[in-house]
Amino acid sequence: MTTDALPKPALALLRDRVFRRYWSAHVVSLVGDQISLIAIPLLAVLTIGAGAAEMGYLTAAALLPNLLFSLLAGAWVDRRAYKRKVMIGADLGRAALLAVVPVLAFAGVLHLWHLCVLAFAIGTLTVCYEVADGSLFASVVRRPDYIAANSLTNGARAMSYVAGPSVGGVLVQVLTAPFALVADVLSYLGSALLLTRISPPEHVGSASEGGGLRIGSGLTFIIRSAVLRQLLLGVTVINLFNYIFDALLILYVTTELGISPGLIGALIGIASIGGLTGAAIATPLTRRFGVGPVVLLGYVAFPLPLVLIPLADGPQPVVIGMLFAAEFLSSLGVVILDIGVGSLQTAATPVSRLSLVKGAQRTVNYGVRPIGALLGGLLGELIGVHAALWIGAVGAVAGVFFVVFSPVPRMRELPDS
Repeated sequence: MTTDALPKPALALLRDRVFRRYWSAHVVSLVGDQISLIAIPLLAVLTIGAGAAEMGYLTAAALLPNLLFSLLAGAWVDRRAYKRKVMIGADLGRAALLAVVPVLAFAGVLHLWHLCVLAFAIGTLTVCYEVADGSLFASVVRRPDYIAANSLTNGARAMSYVAGPSVGGVLVQVLTAPFALVADVLSYLGSALLLTRISPPEHVGSASEGGGLRIGSGLTFIIRSAVLRQLLLGVTVINLFNYIFDALLILYVTTELGISPGLIGALIGIASIGGLTGAAIATPLTRRFGVGPVVLLGYVAFPLPLVLIPLADGPQPVVIGMLFAAEFLSSLGVVILDIGVGSLQTAATPVSRLSLVKGAQRTVNYGVRPIGALLGGLLGELIGVHAALWIGAVGAVAGVFFVVFSPVPRMRELPDS
C-alpha cells in the first residue's frame, strides 16, 4: 500500500484547507438547524396557538419533500457540472425563506399555513443540498479518508445536538421564537460563504449521458448492488420502527413516567454526548475490526438500547438513569451507524452516480419516516402507548438481519465502486 493510499487521522484532515472549509460549512449550518428545530415548533405553539393536529401538519410539510422530490432532485443535480453551486444556491434560498418568518411575525400576519409552506420549500431545498453534498464529499475527500471524514462530520452533528437546543432555548427566551430564527439565517449565509471559498474538481454525473434525466436509474443501481441494497433495506426498517417509537416517546415519558419537560430536554441534551463518543471511536474501531463488523455493530447499537425506555420502572432516580442510558447508548450507536453506512454507500457508488443514488436512498429512507410516525399514532390508539413502544424498539433491531446475510460483515476495507 502506498503512502498516498493510507488513511489520514481525522484531525489531520482539518489541516487541509479545502476540507476544513467544507467541514466548517456543515458545522455552522448544523447548529443553525438545531436552533430552528426548537424555535419553529415553539413559534407554532406559543405565537400561533397550534394544537396536536397542526403540529402534525407542520412536521409532515417539512418531511414530504424527501418522499416527493428526492429521486427527481438526484437526477437533476446529477446533470449539473458544479454540485457546490447547487449547495450554495440551496443555502441562500433557505436563508431567504427563513428571513420571511420574523418579518411576517413583526407585521402580525404570521399564520400556520405560512409556516407549512415555508417548511415545505425549505425541505425541498434541503433535499437538493443533501443529494449534491454526496458528490461534493467525494470530490473533497480521498477514498481512504471516508471513515475519518464522516467521523468529523457526524461528530459535528452530535455536537450540534448538544449545543443547538441550548442556544436555541436561550435565543427564544431572549429574542422570542421568530427572531431566534435569524441565527439560522446567518448560519445558512455562513455555510454558503465557506462553500464559495473552495473549488475542488467535480464530476458531471451519468444522468447527462444520453440526454435524459433517467430518474429511476439510481434506484435500479441500488437494487443491483448487494451491498447498497441490503444497507438501504436495513436502515429503512430501523427508521420505520424508530419513528413509530419517536412519535410516542415524549407522550409516554411525560404522562406515564412523570418526567417534566425541562428534565426531558436536559436528559436528551446531555445524552447527546454519546454521539460525540461514537464519532471519536468509530475510526479506531474500524481500523481494529474492519468496516463491515463496525457497520453491523451500528445496526444493533442504535436501536437496542431504546428497549430500556419501556422497561423503565421503579423510583424516579432509577427511571431517569434508564432513560439517560437509553439515550446515551442510542446516540453513540446511531453515529457509528451513520459513519459506517455513509462511508460504505459512498465507496460502493461510482462518483458519476452519487447524486442519483443519494436521491434514491433519501426517497426510501426518509420517505418511510412519516409513515412510521403515522403508524405509531395508530398503534398507540389501538393497543396502548407502552405496547406500541415495545413494537417500535424491538422491530427496529430487525433491520440488522438484512445486513447479516449480505457481503457487508466480511468487509475489512471500503470496497471499490
